[in-house]
Amino acid sequence: MRRRLALLIASVSVLTLIAFLVPLALLVRTVAEDRATVRATADAQSLVPVVGTAELETVRITVEQLVAESGRPVTVFLPDGTVLGAPAPRTPAVALAARGQSLTAEFDGGREVVIAVQGRPEGAAVIRTVVPRAELTAGVTRAWTVLALLGALLVVVGLVVADRLAGALTRPITELSTVSHRLANAELDARVEPAGPAELREVAGALNHLAGRIQVLLREEREQVADLSHRLRTPLTALRLEAESLRDPDDAARVTAAVDGLERAVSGLIREARWRSSPAAGRVVSDAAAVVGERVAFWSVLAEETGRRVTLDLAPGPLPVGVAADELAAVVDALLGNVFAHTPDGTPFAVRLAADTDGVLLTVADEGPGLPAGAARRGSSGAGSTGLGLDIADRAARAGGGHLELGTGPGGGAVVTLRLGPPPG
Repeated sequence: MRRRLALLIASVSVLTLIAFLVPLALLVRTVAEDRATVRATADAQSLVPVVGTAELETVRITVEQLVAESGRPVTVFLPDGTVLGAPAPRTPAVALAARGQSLTAEFDGGREVVIAVQGRPEGAAVIRTVVPRAELTAGVTRAWTVLALLGALLVVVGLVVADRLAGALTRPITELSTVSHRLANAELDARVEPAGPAELREVAGALNHLAGRIQVLLREEREQVADLSHRLRTPLTALRLEAESLRDPDDAARVTAAVDGLERAVSGLIREARWRSSPAAGRVVSDAAAVVGERVAFWSVLAEETGRRVTLDLAPGPLPVGVAADELAAVVDALLGNVFAHTPDGTPFAVRLAADTDGVLLTVADEGPGLPAGAARRGSSGAGSTGLGLDIADRAARAGGGHLELGTGPGGGAVVTLRLGPPPG
């Protein structure tokens, strides 16, 4: 924008100068020609009284004296054919002046001035003088050079002023753009200093107000999520008491472990809702091998009860990834929960965790009917669930520098591949 403004002002300045300087240059040339012509005419007219009344010798002396003083050729054509002064042919202008008409005519070498002189008994005499082309244009080149330099100086001054003006306009716009990008990158404390014209200052104030409003809304939303999550602690406590009252110790231990896992998930949700905007929120790390192994062991109990064969291919750890342990555990639970929710009992599944050049590769494959159309769309479910499992996994993968891939196995079952990036730094 700065360059465009400077170019616009430069173009306007050049066009204005051309519109002003070109007529002025032509006027300078016309004035120079007219001045030289008037001077030559005045010199020639000074001979009129002498040529019209004096003797031949007097006319000759006067003409020679004028030629010496003026430096230009002067010729007198007498009615009897005598030619005094500088030798010159009888041009059509001279012939016309011999009939009593004074005039000025152009020719290749410059401009000739002829004056008809009446008063001699034998007829009209003619005084002819020539203004050379060099005299007609004397000083014109210098004047044009001065005008050109003046025009160039004005253009340069205009460019400097335009650059300063454009800078005063573009700097606030650039700052607005920078702050908007910072806000887009979740730097909600970024603010812009109002500067520039009143319109830009108003936009800056509106952007600062918007940023503050976004902070308030996000804070309220996080507090609401945290409060909602906190409310779950009461039914969880009741569920724990019910689990402890079970007569079978194995059942009590299994249900209590499930309640503990759910309570950890709720606590993690509260922490994430409250501290997600902190500077250290993006610098998390966990051991994928430990988390995946723990969650597969938890789900293996349910798989045994439903007659599912579990194949676990777990690379030796540690396998650090840029995802928090609670969040990674929630992702594994979501993927394995989909297997149990969307495939009939007895359907085998496999979990594979391997190191990759770009991080860690987690694959969950089953031999069920496969993924329905639109399964990756948030909130889409064909089995009465929330439809958020795959979206949770996808967002966790993208937050950890990876991505989620959905596919179909050789037998038609679903294959979900989660690529997780390494920890930052």
